[in-house]
Order: sequence, then C-alpha cells, then structure tokens
Amino acid sequence: MAKSTVHIGGMTCTSCVRRVERGIGEIEGVSRVSVNFATSGALVEYDPAVVSEEAITGKIREIGYEPVSFERMPDGEQRTTTLLIGGMTCAACVRRVENALKSLPGVVQASVNLASSRATVAHNAGAAPVSAMKAAIEKAGYEYLGLFRETSGDPVEDARNRDIRVLKIKVAVGAVLSVIIMLGTMQHSFTFLHSVPRRYVLYALLLLTTPVVFWVGDRFLRGAIKATLQKTADMNTLVAIGALSAYVYSVAATLQPGFFAVAGAAPPVYFDGSAMIITLVLLGRLLEMKARGRTSDAIKRLMKLTPATARVVRDSGEVDVPVEEVVEGDLILLKPGGRIPTDGRVESGTSSVDESMLTGESIPVAKEAGSEVFAGTINQAGSFLFRATKVGSETALAQIIRLVEEAQGSKAPIQYFADRVAAIFSPAVILAAAITFCVWYFFVPGWTFSGALLNFVSVLIISCPCAMGLATPTAVMVGTGLGAENGILIKGGESLERACKIDMVVFDKTGTLTSGRPEVTDVIVSDGIGREEMLRLAVSIEAVSEHPLARAIVEAGQKEGIVPVHTDDFEALSGLGSRGTVNGDPVIIGNGKLLAANGVIVGKAMEKTADLLVGAGKTCVYLGRGGEMAGIIALADSVRPSAAPAVSRLKEKGLAVAMITGDRKETALAIANRVGIDRVLAEVLPGGKAGEIRRLQEEGKVVAMVGDGINDAPALAAADIGVAIGTGTDVAVEASDITLIKDDLRLVVSAIDLSALTMRVIKQNLFWAFFYNTLGIPIAAGVLYPFFGILLNPMFAAAAMALSSVSVVSNALRLKRLWVKQRKTLA
Repeated sequence: MAKSTVHIGGMTCTSCVRRVERGIGEIEGVSRVSVNFATSGALVEYDPAVVSEEAITGKIREIGYEPVSFERMPDGEQRTTTLLIGGMTCAACVRRVENALKSLPGVVQASVNLASSRATVAHNAGAAPVSAMKAAIEKAGYEYLGLFRETSGDPVEDARNRDIRVLKIKVAVGAVLSVIIMLGTMQHSFTFLHSVPRRYVLYALLLLTTPVVFWVGDRFLRGAIKATLQKTADMNTLVAIGALSAYVYSVAATLQPGFFAVAGAAPPVYFDGSAMIITLVLLGRLLEMKARGRTSDAIKRLMKLTPATARVVRDSGEVDVPVEEVVEGDLILLKPGGRIPTDGRVESGTSSVDESMLTGESIPVAKEAGSEVFAGTINQAGSFLFRATKVGSETALAQIIRLVEEAQGSKAPIQYFADRVAAIFSPAVILAAAITFCVWYFFVPGWTFSGALLNFVSVLIISCPCAMGLATPTAVMVGTGLGAENGILIKGGESLERACKIDMVVFDKTGTLTSGRPEVTDVIVSDGIGREEMLRLAVSIEAVSEHPLARAIVEAGQKEGIVPVHTDDFEALSGLGSRGTVNGDPVIIGNGKLLAANGVIVGKAMEKTADLLVGAGKTCVYLGRGGEMAGIIALADSVRPSAAPAVSRLKEKGLAVAMITGDRKETALAIANRVGIDRVLAEVLPGGKAGEIRRLQEEGKVVAMVGDGINDAPALAAADIGVAIGTGTDVAVEASDITLIKDDLRLVVSAIDLSALTMRVIKQNLFWAFFYNTLGIPIAAGVLYPFFGILLNPMFAAAAMALSSVSVVSNALRLKRLWVKQRKTLA
C-alpha cells in the first residue's frame, strides 16, 4: 500500500471535506482517506497496482475541486508526533506555532490546541525529526516542553503551576505598586501629599512604574518582540504598545514638561494607567490559567485510577510489584476494596466490581471464574485471583485515556473560523487604534495629544484576542472529558461538532439492537410427552454440541434445573442438527429437513405453530424421538433492554430511525416492531451496508450509524458519524467516531445531547469573545463621546479584556452543570 498527500483547492466548509472523502473513497483500490480542512490536505492510502495518481486527481476534479499538488510519501508511512508547548497565550500564538511546524519539510499537517498546550504534527516517516520541530518552536518564540506522554509526569501542568506561582507574585507586586501610583497621580485628593512638590511626586511615580512595566509586565514585552521578529502581531503586541505608549508619554512629560505644557499648565501623566493596564491584564491571565487547568480534570481523574502496585502470585509466594512491572500472564490476587491494576480474566473466587468509572453504571457487576475485569475498577466484597491479559498501554483504561487525550487535543471545525479571524485581527486593531489617534488629535477641535493617546491605548487594550483562542478548545476539552466519564468516547472535536447535526440514526440489528446471543423463548410439546422430559432430551443431545443454538438450549435447561443424561452415538450433522441415543431411544434435533430425512412427520398443527413462530422472527428447532415428533423449541436473539427507550427518545428529538441487517425481512420486521423502528433495510449483505448508508446521504440525510461487528466497520466509516458499541470488535471501534463503552443504547441519545450542549457553549463563547471586541472597540474609539460624553479609560478597557477571557473559560466549565441538569430532566 502507498500513502500520498493531495493538497486540494476549493474546499470551503466541512461538507466539502465529507464530499471529498466519500468521492476518493469510492475509487477501487483506495483503502483510506482522511481530509484536513485547515490544511486543505488529503491523506490517501491506496494500492498503486490498482489505482493511479491520475485517477485520484481526476476524481477530485470530477466532484468539483482542484488538486493543487500530489506528494507521494517516500516510504509509504505517515507518523504522528505530539509535542508539548509552553508560552502560548492566544489564538495568534496557535497560528504562529502551526505555521512554524508546517514550514518543516515532510510535515503534512500541524494542529495546535491552546487549552491543552499540545501540537499534533502529522509528518512523513523519516522526515521532520523532533529536533527540527523543537528548533522551529523555539525560533517562533515558544518553549518546547517535550514529547506528549514521554514521561510519567505532566510537563505542561508543571509549567503551568510554575507560571501560576510567578504570576501570583507579580500580580501582588503590581497591585501594591499600582495603588501607590494611583495615590500619587491623584495627589490633590489626599491632604497628606499636598506639601510634597509635584516634581518629586512625578519622579517617584516614574521610579515605581518602571518595575511594573519592565518586570511585572515583562512577558508582554518579550511576546511583542517575538511577534515583531516573526512579522506578526498578537495580544502581547497590543498590551505592550498600549502600556508603553502611556509610559513613554508620561516619562517624557515628567522629564521635559515644557514640551507638552499647554498655556503654562503642567501636562497630565498616565503612570497609573500604564501600571493598572499591566496589572489587570496579568490578573486576567492568572485567573484564566487557573480556570484552564480545570478543563483537563477528566484526564487527571482517569490517570489516577490505576493503582501503583499489584500483588502478584509467584512461585515464591505473594509479592507486591510496581504495576509497570506486571506482565501479561501474571496471576494477581485482589482483596476487597482494592483497585484492579490491569485487565484480566478471573481464575478463581467470586466478587462484585464497581465498573462505574468505565461504564457510568453505578450497580456493581458480579464476577466469577471466566469473567473479565478491567484496570482501574474497584473490587467490592470478595477476593479473587485473575490472570493479566492486557497491561500498560493495552488496557481498556489506557486506551480510553489515549482517545480522550487525542480528542481534547483536536480542533472542532468551528474553531477554524476563529483562527482565520485571529490571523488578521491584531494588525487590524493596531490600524484601528492608529486611526483613532489621528482622528482625535488632528480632526477634533481642542483635543490634546494626551487625550488622543488615551483613546489609542484603550482601543489596543480592549481588543486583545485571547478569548477567541480559548472559546472552542476549552469547551471541547470539557465536553470530551464529560463524555469519557459517562461511557461515551468521542474521538475528536470534529466528531463532537458533527454529532448534533445528524437527522437520521441507523442501527445494526445483531449485536446492537439485540444482544447477539440466542435465547429460548418458547417450548412447544407434542401429545404424549411432558415439557420437562422433552427439555431433558434436548439438553442431553445439545450438551455435547458446540453450536450457539445448542448452548442456548442447554442454558435454558440449566435455568429450569434440568440435568442432562448420558448420550450415546452422538453425531453432529453440519447445517442440519444433531442426533444420538438417550436412554436407548434414538433422538434427533435440528431443522425440518433433518426430521423429514429421518421420516419424522411434523404434523399440520405443529407446522402452523412453527410458521407463526418464524413470522415473529424466531428460529425453530425440531425434536424427534423414536421416529415421532416430540416438540419444537423456539429461539430468538434477545432485544437489548435499552433499545426501545433509545429509539423512543430519538424519535422525540425529531430524528428518523432505521434498522439495517442481513437477516430476512420477516425476522427484521419482528425486531423492528418490538423496538419501535419503522424503516427497515433487510437482507443487506455486509459489503452493501456502506452503500445503503451512502444512499441515505444522497437523500440529504446526515446519518449516524450504530454498530458493533467487523462487517459494520465500512458502514461506520461511511456514515457522517459512526457509533460503535464498545463491547463489539476492535475493528468497529477503530472505524467509529464515537465509542459507547457499555451496551446501553440510550448513550446514543446522550452523545447527541452532549454534542448539542457543547456546541451551544462554543457558540456562546464565540459570541461573547466577538461581542466584547465588537462593542468595546467603538466605545474605546470614542463613538459615544459626541452623544453621551462617554470615553473608555484604559484601566476599564484592561479590566473588560481580562473579564472576556475569564468569562469564556468559566462558561466552558459551566457545561458540566448543564449536562448534569439535562440528564436529571431526562431521567
């Protein structure tokens, strides 16, 4: 297989992404397509012996887009590297780091998440080494903190904690000095300062303000210098220009007052404004960082679930070893109240285990020999021995953590809009501030230089775009974390955003709407034989068989306390059933063909009963003894208890619901009627399920496919949203966008609700981020002054800017409360 990157022109939205993925994916020989809207790049995996580059580019043109370039990966592999980055403060920083990484040879795409301080870089194998990425990040003016999950610690959290400690000190110093500076600026208001000459007060203000600007606010100055060297501008630029403008003017007015004096009056100084701007913005940064740290609480809680040690049974006896040293196959003893250290299978003992951290289900699950147990879950009452089957990064808990981390580090498509705005925002604000200064200074009669300067500074300060950069990623982090805590694994921001747009849900039948395990539903006996006797004959024969229907019959007999008797001359007849001798009587059990071949007459009454059972979607197993009909055992795949409530809730939300299955239509309709589904796609071969999904999409539907088996994987990948039942196959889970850890189909509804809530919060965040700027910039520029005499003081502008960032992060954190409230309402 070969891999190539195609850069595509003409894509304008995420619908284009899906159209391109579907179009290229239809080409014979193409096995995988992944399109990134931000970079306009498509990663295509294909068989070069079957499909040519010209066929791929031709298909792109056919569906209305333009292939700009086609790059074949040298060794046919693409790798993903995730880096941790320090020093990012706003959306402009994100854009700068992404551009720096994308400029490296061999980098296919780079996605940076401000909230998690992570950069995910897709690059050709053998190209773009980590050392080159590190150099690019540092050249752009940011701090390389190492590879993600390279160590057991959290470098980003450590760096954040260090930064918070420093910020607390600087905010405290800035606040104390700012208050003193403000007292000195308003000397006339305080009697005890009247006797101090104004000149000495101004020199004192100069001395006090200088450390505030150059030490307390050094991060803004350094950031502005870095941005200038990169020929860009960001929030650091805006704060630095605003604070320095007020400071430099005040220094000049202090040292050369005659130059600025008007009619012999001393010129005003704005040392207090400069100091307050820096202190308030820094306070906002401190509050923002503390709030951002809370958005990853879900991951922290998950990572703390695995115990540090495990009690392993060795030849020498029981020994406590670090969980990192446990290997597959180790026998582990678990006592009451202990956390399970690895995934495994119970060898001996019984207990109940609290698996709520995995499934969200509060009721403990009974465990006995043969039961599976999972790392991080809590043993309740009994002790048991289990054998480790998955350790380290292979455990279910580790995979959940990895999926949530990847999701929290991803971008929702709506964020690209904010990123594009941020790319031009800072330069536009600087231009707007310059125009504001010129208008007030040159065109407003009687207006002074200092007054125009204040308006210039206010425009710069209130426009800082940090809220835009935080609006989406903080909500995505909280939303995906909430999902993980409630048994819903969402693979990324794009899946989270798209889930709320679906208008049709298609369920696979076997293993999804049903449990996938047949159960005995009816036992019909002939005259002359009792129910218990008939079941004993059936159980005695089927106890030797390995067929799934045989196991279901044996389990039904065990529930009724029936003990099988010895069977002689057992013979399994492929596709027909089984036969043997029980208590000297020849017994046959199987389908109608087997009985007819052995001369057993079913009888019209039994045939009519069998037809009714088959019409209800059940499978009939016939039993004959000594050449005569003994009875019928009907079996059916049991419907999951959550299926009907899930379908009902989806319908209440106005969504269309359908079922797809390879079973014959009568069986499919019987199951559909039981769960309340009206549209049934029956007798669809495994290879045709993806085609059926595409046909629904061609009808204009945004389709979610819910499945669990290997044969569902193509349909899950073709759907707009693929939802896999976590109890299903790894292939299905890998192909899906959302994974439900437990087999409760009501989580499908919960996933849609969580998506809708998260998108609502994101849109609120973006609204408030733009609202502050849209409303604040004109007010800061002075548009209200001619009508109401209102001008915005730079200190109030700084407070408003800080408030915008804090409000955006706080609103994202509010998502948890909204989610809990909504679930209580539904319950």
